[in-house]
Amino acid sequence: QVQVVESGGGLVQSGESRTLTCVVSGDISAIYGMAWYRQAPGEDRKLVARFITTGEKKIIPDSLKGRFTITTDDAKKTLYLQMSNLNPDDTGVYYCNVAGTRSGRMVDLWGQGTQVTVSL
Repeated sequence: QVQVVESGGGLVQSGESRTLTCVVSGDISAIYGMAWYRQAPGEDRKLVARFITTGEKKIIPDSLKGRFTITTDDAKKTLYLQMSNLNPDDTGVYYCNVAGTRSGRMVDLWGQGTQVTVSL
């Protein structure tokens, strides 16, 4: 079994920084990519950041560049989302997504999410 667990959410004030962590554990053969998505109340999930294992490519939407960055650990099984200068529009549930293979089959996995609330 594979587990995807996010942590680091909470209540923060505008202008502050926060780092979220996504850890992948269990029986996963290979990880092709990991990503963070944000779901604001009443809205669809939107991509916040993506890490592609091949070439260690990092993708951040233009609207978030300069405030959001992603890093991984050496094993490429932990993905950090560093967020700075947060504002209330960054409020939402942040989900980690993992794409890879397990027992020869492709898997697309989600964590349970971690809530980030940014107050004025």
